[in-house]
Amino acid sequence: MADLPLAGAPPVTPGEPAADVVARYLRPGVLSLAALPPLALYVHVPWCLRKCPYCDFNSHERSGELPEARYLEALRADLEASLPFVWGRRIASVFVGGGTPSLFSPDAIDTLLTDIRARLPLEPGCEITLEANPGTFERARFRGYRQAGVTRLSVGVQSFDDAKLEALGRVHDGAQARAALEEARRAFDTFNLDLMYALPGQTLEQLDADLAAALAFEPPHLSIYHLTLEPNTFFARHPPPLPDDDTAAAMLDRIVERTAAAGLARYEVSAFARPGHRCAHNLNYWQFGDYLGIGAGAHGKLSYPHRVVRQVRYRDPARYMAQALAGAPVAQDEEVPREQLPFEFMLNALRLADGFALAAFGERTGLPLTAIQRPLAEAESRGLIERDLQRVKPTARGFDFLSDLQALFLP
Repeated sequence: MADLPLAGAPPVTPGEPAADVVARYLRPGVLSLAALPPLALYVHVPWCLRKCPYCDFNSHERSGELPEARYLEALRADLEASLPFVWGRRIASVFVGGGTPSLFSPDAIDTLLTDIRARLPLEPGCEITLEANPGTFERARFRGYRQAGVTRLSVGVQSFDDAKLEALGRVHDGAQARAALEEARRAFDTFNLDLMYALPGQTLEQLDADLAAALAFEPPHLSIYHLTLEPNTFFARHPPPLPDDDTAAAMLDRIVERTAAAGLARYEVSAFARPGHRCAHNLNYWQFGDYLGIGAGAHGKLSYPHRVVRQVRYRDPARYMAQALAGAPVAQDEEVPREQLPFEFMLNALRLADGFALAAFGERTGLPLTAIQRPLAEAESRGLIERDLQRVKPTARGFDFLSDLQALFLP
């Protein structure tokens, strides 16, 4: 896919020295951020065994041997080129996502994490997450990832029903999913289980069976996503028969009820966790923190005293490696327009059951509270939020109609 410029953003000047880019980011502007938010690191590994028909991520089916060594070299170069953007800041969490990062060997992940630690200071107890799929050869690697320094595994199960897995284009079956979770429990103190609902032809009884199978493993963290038909995917072009809205709503009610009974608190729209097992990396996203994104197609968000900047790396893996090794991995960057910041903040913060502190809005956007007074009043009058002098949080109705709530903050 071609690398297209972000809306309203001039293209990055090829070969622009990092010092010049940083000077551009630090020039005077219309915002005033008193302090910088926590900084996370996202690393994208773009390959997978097969492209799922519902997936709109930057993922590419593996063809032959993976260029593991060259990609690690490119990530190292990307990180080196990125240091001026985040100089002096500590990393609060690391997330290695994809694609399927567990296609990389434990030795490769060990090299990656060693390279990161050599160049960026990590906070004590830094959460390091790796996404993994339940394939047999990947499962055998779980202990190696733990030894390499991964502290949290995220296992993409999606379903335990063989027919549903086939319909989703997954390369594993229910037995492999169960075996992978058993190994994850043995190898890691904390792990996440990814599950999807409203699958093609799925009934409420079939969802119950998937939930029962998932909860039997007593996962510390559970992420449950509604299957949606994203643009530019196979499912968007060839839509499968999906449950109607009433059935999907009943499924979500069942999920909330059964996870609560199992001791998992719903702290975000799609995330459920036991005490002490919330995902620090995703919380940073939802609280409008910063993140440096490296790897093919990775996105990043970085704050400076007078602006918030978004970056995107080159999408195509071969082109990304060439550009990163040449010291120019960033394909696009843009300053987030002032009028867009309230919506971007709310798009994240209102996903949290606890909402956000009003003071955090000014700290993370550099804007006064007057910028959101009108939509807050409208949301409260519709019963979508509740608030006091310190916090704003969505009501149960706000959670149910989250898109409507977030849309109130559009420019």
